Amino acid sequence: MKMQKEMKKYCPKCKKHEIHGVGIYKKGKDRKAAEGARRHAEDKKGYGGQKFPELKRTAKTTKKITLRYTCKTCKRQTMKEGMRLRKLEIQ
Repeated sequence: MKMQKEMKKYCPKCKKHEIHGVGIYKKGKDRKAAEGARRHAEDKKGYGGQKFPELKRTAKTTKKITLRYTCKTCKRQTMKEGMRLRKLEIQ
């Protein structure tokens, strides 16, 4: 799917419709020392194996793409979970 680089959208900080830049949100690197990661590592350790079954193959062929909108006037960023797509092209 093709999408425009800029679009007019409501900004909650400016409290009016402004031009927003559109980008795809990408998740950052996980922290090894995070509480959830430490807890999961403890559950996996020793005999007994995995806490939850490891997924052999996924049922879905697409992922939901999260879009990140940046207001051109105040630089406030808002995110919106988009639709399921194989590929998103921003032009």
